[in-house]
Amino acid sequence: MIVAVPRENFPGERRVAMVPATVPALVKAGLEVLIEVGAGLAAGYSDQQYMDKGAKLAASRDEVFSSADVLLQVRAAGANPVAGQADLARYRKGQVVIAMCDPLGSPKAAAELGAKGVSLFALELLPRITRAQSMDVLSSQATIAGYRAVLLASVALPKLFPMLMTAAGTLTAAKVLIVGAGVAGLQAIATARRLGAAVSAYDVRPAVKEQVQSLGAKFVEMSLDASTSETKGGYAQEMGEEFYRKQRELMTRVVSDSDVVITTAAVPGKKSPVLVTAEMVAAMAPGSVIVDLAAERGGNCELTKPDQTTVEHGVTILGPTNLSSEAPYHASQMYAKNIATFLLNLVKEKQVHVNLDDEIIRDTLIARDGQVVHARIQPLLQ
Repeated sequence: MIVAVPRENFPGERRVAMVPATVPALVKAGLEVLIEVGAGLAAGYSDQQYMDKGAKLAASRDEVFSSADVLLQVRAAGANPVAGQADLARYRKGQVVIAMCDPLGSPKAAAELGAKGVSLFALELLPRITRAQSMDVLSSQATIAGYRAVLLASVALPKLFPMLMTAAGTLTAAKVLIVGAGVAGLQAIATARRLGAAVSAYDVRPAVKEQVQSLGAKFVEMSLDASTSETKGGYAQEMGEEFYRKQRELMTRVVSDSDVVITTAAVPGKKSPVLVTAEMVAAMAPGSVIVDLAAERGGNCELTKPDQTTVEHGVTILGPTNLSSEAPYHASQMYAKNIATFLLNLVKEKQVHVNLDDEIIRDTLIARDGQVVHARIQPLLQ
């Protein structure tokens, strides 16, 4: 069985779905690994490194798609809506495609790819269970994004993060507020703390207070009913507008007192909740910085513009949508480990075995035999 990895063609995407270090595990399982020439160069992996680990090279993209029994990608379907159209004719019936597909945000794109007769697996839908932790691409990529967000903020802020005592006087530590204490938020907390900032964090889930404090940050207490803020699968879910209105009122004081605000609150398939209003931005000191990690779905800040840097009321607002790709070497390393583990769970005796009794396989299978089969995606197509 041939497992193939094409070069990513989403604009600005530098990650690759497989790195040389993960190739031997697939070869040991009896799989043949085929890599498109140059697929890993943008991430820092040469063709020779892949060959040294047992992979073969495909001279053309057509060869990759025509040879593959299983295609491993970073972005497919709705996660690559424009450039991905150029590949649509290359997929063939019976292939297995494993990638990030944004099925909740772009269900029609997933259905269109599924109509080609492929078995499509969307890694964003992995259940939050212990057995799936080593496959969790959202968490691994959010780790990179949280780290990079703090670095962006530190460069844009006209202050230093740490407190310094010098002959020229004492410099006070920058105040950093992290909104959302998921994987990205916790990594942002840890990174900001390492840089010496005074860090506080807010999350609608009171249960994360201990995690926030364990990293040396202050947990912002807001007495709101957040009992339904999390799905059974462990993902954030959309709250009512009344909840968000009260939340914004309570956040105004904390935001205005911060030098840096990093927002991470995203709901899969939904528009990002607005947590930082224009009024809050206006109340921040000139020179302050907001890094909005939810920019891809509209942003947590009312003034965010995706993939742009804007200045409003003297406050710099950054809206990056693909921060993980800015550290492609390690982002690819983590992603490749996730996707290889998922694939090896799917393969039995050198063949793909779609065991629907396996929660991991069942929850990620979007389409099969030309039809969308996922219970959460089917209603979105009606």
